[in-house]
Amino acid sequence: MKELKELKKIEKYVDQCMKCGFCTYFCPVYQEERVETSVARGKNYLVKLALKGEQEFTDELGKILSKCLLCKRCVVNCPAKSQIDRVVVGARAQMVNEKGLGAIKNFVFRKVMADRKRFTRYLKLAKAFQWLLPRTEGNIRHLPDFLKALGAGRNIPELAKTFLRDMVKPAYRPEGVKEPVMRVGFFMGCATDFIYPEIGLKLIDFLVKRNVEVIVPKEQNCCGAAIYFSGDFQTGRLLADMNADAFRDVDLIVTACATCSSTLKEYEKYLPESEDQRKRYEDFSKKVKDSMEFIIDVLKVDPKELKVREEFKGKTVTWHDPCHLVRYQDIKDQPRNILKNLEGIKYVEMPNADLCCGMGGSFSVYYYDLSKKIAKKKTEGIKATGADVVVTACPGCMINLIDNLLHNKMPQRVYHILELVE
Repeated sequence: MKELKELKKIEKYVDQCMKCGFCTYFCPVYQEERVETSVARGKNYLVKLALKGEQEFTDELGKILSKCLLCKRCVVNCPAKSQIDRVVVGARAQMVNEKGLGAIKNFVFRKVMADRKRFTRYLKLAKAFQWLLPRTEGNIRHLPDFLKALGAGRNIPELAKTFLRDMVKPAYRPEGVKEPVMRVGFFMGCATDFIYPEIGLKLIDFLVKRNVEVIVPKEQNCCGAAIYFSGDFQTGRLLADMNADAFRDVDLIVTACATCSSTLKEYEKYLPESEDQRKRYEDFSKKVKDSMEFIIDVLKVDPKELKVREEFKGKTVTWHDPCHLVRYQDIKDQPRNILKNLEGIKYVEMPNADLCCGMGGSFSVYYYDLSKKIAKKKTEGIKATGADVVVTACPGCMINLIDNLLHNKMPQRVYHILELVE
């Protein structure tokens, strides 16, 4: 009898589903494909069969499990409160236990992303050759057909000329104050580090000017979202331990990436193998705050005191809710409070602002055409606002929104909310 270690951990969540099918209305994948295996109920049923020994972990089941954005729309709208995100991730971990990661993920996750110095070296090498990709506009490059495995025709932002980790100091102490209001660690994240360093610098500057001491540990690594949500709990634990060690001497941990903040907060949910490890991850996760949460709820910054940057004055602005912000962390009002109180801009609420943009991390790599279909509803919502600027708080969403706006020949520009503030 095979050991169903990871499935046994999620068995209680599998039993929550009452097969009502309410999830079919909310699932963005099901809304495009209309097949039972695309939706929470279908995936849950197959995992239940696996628990009974009536379903093997085949390549086909692996594909079904991978075709989930983990957007949690089904979770927050489920009458039975079924935790299908726990079910899907746990089943993916069981799949890895039984079938392995595969050569590509094994190399990318365990040989590259788990070693930050090596990861940086590979990206610097890629940066040296990105001039070969045709430029769409500004700093956006276009993936030609021979790179169709990554999504032929995809528009991607350039890697930054200088990575954030090469620009920051280990510590930033406010000038002219005897004692900072608190000592926080800044978690960079991959996209902010390698693509959008200006967002990281903006957050550090914002905090220091409000008398917060900011520590930037060079030992920090990737948050692990793409890794442990793919079922590689082994590498996920390695990253979690690195990050817990790196930030052990700070009051709180702040990041400008919604995916990072939600992922760091969930170490305790997925990764512990012992009670001591659970306590360690729990203590770490309690320290984590997304930038929006930290600015409004912890620092108690009055949004009316914030000023919009000159280049955005007179613009109409709308807000996109990242899944990892609105459903994973219940952070919804804080960014809206900022935008509604910025004098000089007009804020317009987007229809269905919390719809997934279709990114879903590696989902948009494996299912790029499907991702674009899902994003179509988002771009239609943006168009309905008449906005000039789309604002969000997740670099991953920014990348996907830019791609889809360009595909649809729409004029809107995408920014992180911190970029709007003077």
